[in-house]
Amino acid sequence: MLEVKGLRKVYEGSGRQVEALRDLTFTLDAGELVCVVGPSGCGKTTLLKCVAGLLRPTAGQVLLDDAPVTGPRSGLAVVFQEYGRSLFPWMRVVENVELPLRQRKSIPRAERGKRVADALEAVGLGDVGRAYPWELSGGMQQRVAIARALACEPEVLLMDEPFAAVDAQTRADLEDLVRGLWRERGMTVLFVTHDIDEAVYLGERVLVLSASPTVVRDEVVVELPLQRDQLATRADERFVGLRSRVLELIRGGTRDAGQVDESPG
Repeated sequence: MLEVKGLRKVYEGSGRQVEALRDLTFTLDAGELVCVVGPSGCGKTTLLKCVAGLLRPTAGQVLLDDAPVTGPRSGLAVVFQEYGRSLFPWMRVVENVELPLRQRKSIPRAERGKRVADALEAVGLGDVGRAYPWELSGGMQQRVAIARALACEPEVLLMDEPFAAVDAQTRADLEDLVRGLWRERGMTVLFVTHDIDEAVYLGERVLVLSASPTVVRDEVVVELPLQRDQLATRADERFVGLRSRVLELIRGGTRDAGQVDESPG
């Protein structure tokens, strides 16, 4: 239901060109949760912005239900990494979550309120709607950002390294939240991360990108149980093997490009 075909992005400026994405082609079936990993600077965020319609590709196209994505549109929602910038500090939590719905004149006020309340309840924040974002912890602020995306009732949820700025325990809780929401709501999720362990824990497939200029180097099918647990799953021999496979692909890709990336994520 989501197709990326021959996607290429070249940035131009100051008399030079930088080819960020060379030729990306992949598909997501309805209801899949797919993670994207790759070396630092390989263009993961550029890819997500193109898929979301926030950035115009140089070549290729993105299709949602066979219709070209040429700009922001209903059916797609994005959760960004920097929740501090994506939430308005002068607006209460309920107002932040409701904001994109207010742009849709076809949604009655009562329906907007119902969606906001449902989304906040789904992320465990049903009792903080009157608070301001700056009164909440970083993890709670990111839950607000997720709730705002959920309130739009998207077909596809795009997530750009959304847990990179939170502590390890909060990150684990948010990972379980995303898998729970994915299972309950049947959304298609494209999750970009620099963390290999997170990609294997969350995804049903992992797309491994090469170093820039970027292509899809390989994909790894994650053959783990649907029900996952932070301790038991990460101790599973299958998890360890999958993690090693993805790391091998990433390091191999950077060496092919004349680079060496010694970080596991």
